[in-house]
Amino acid sequence: MPQQKHKKSCRNPAGLFLIAQYNKKKNIMKRTVAIQGIAGSYHDIAAHSFYEGEEIDIIGCNTFRDVIRRIHDDPAVVGMMAIENTIAGSLLQNHELIRQSECAIVGEYKLRISHTLAALPGAQLPDVREIDSHPIALMQCGDFLNALPHVKLVETEDTALSAKWIAENRLAGHAAICGKRAAEIYGLETLAEGIETNKRNYTRFLALADRWKAEELLEGVTKNKASLVFATSHTAGSLSKVLTILSFYDMNLTKIQSLPIIGREWEYMFYVCLTYTDYMRYKQALDAITPLTKDLKILGEYAEGKQSV
Repeated sequence: MPQQKHKKSCRNPAGLFLIAQYNKKKNIMKRTVAIQGIAGSYHDIAAHSFYEGEEIDIIGCNTFRDVIRRIHDDPAVVGMMAIENTIAGSLLQNHELIRQSECAIVGEYKLRISHTLAALPGAQLPDVREIDSHPIALMQCGDFLNALPHVKLVETEDTALSAKWIAENRLAGHAAICGKRAAEIYGLETLAEGIETNKRNYTRFLALADRWKAEELLEGVTKNKASLVFATSHTAGSLSKVLTILSFYDMNLTKIQSLPIIGREWEYMFYVCLTYTDYMRYKQALDAITPLTKDLKILGEYAEGKQSV
């Protein structure tokens, strides 16, 4: 039999290794992000904005606790969680949820919340008899809704879920307050845009990761912000002393939030966010306040987040 010519393999192990390393450095591999909500929700928008330029897979969760559970089950998964809104205030349960978890804050994004009224294609505003949305979204659109006294307002679990429900069930006469992205995803027609009362409506979202994975994710990031939680002794001036020390070390407090400690009447945990320009002075500040605090925990050190326009 004639000898067969040897075909050159197109696989080059060394080349494939270099490509894999390049892709890893450039984050070409998809990132998996767990959010509370579904496609088109504001969590979804925040995740895509924070990881702009990356291809990401979204895992929709029913609750914020489920987001934490997803990260615990698979350290490769990261999370995106709302923590405060400029109108509605803090999501208090999320502060405590993060403290109790072994997750670390690895970043933040401040999303401008612009609400849209959307309904089935062909609908007109006078046709709307019922508006469905999350209670906070309804509250944030008070002036617009006050001009529609004939319309029934129904509170739902999620803005995007309201849009999806109307689209899937072909509910004529119904409209959803949601983001423009949700209206587009579920094939609804926009009846009105920018219907929020206060145009300076922002929600701050936190990017979360497994604490052991956080250091890898923050490689090369210039950190200038930290989130801390601590308690103080139940004596006069204890919190004031801590804040005075932080001021002495040039720490700029951007937020302070108190939450009661369950089972210890009239005692509180204090959640503090601060920015700094000198990492060494920041560490010195932590050393200085440690003797004056109890249960001090660093929830994350990261770069101050961008704000959408």
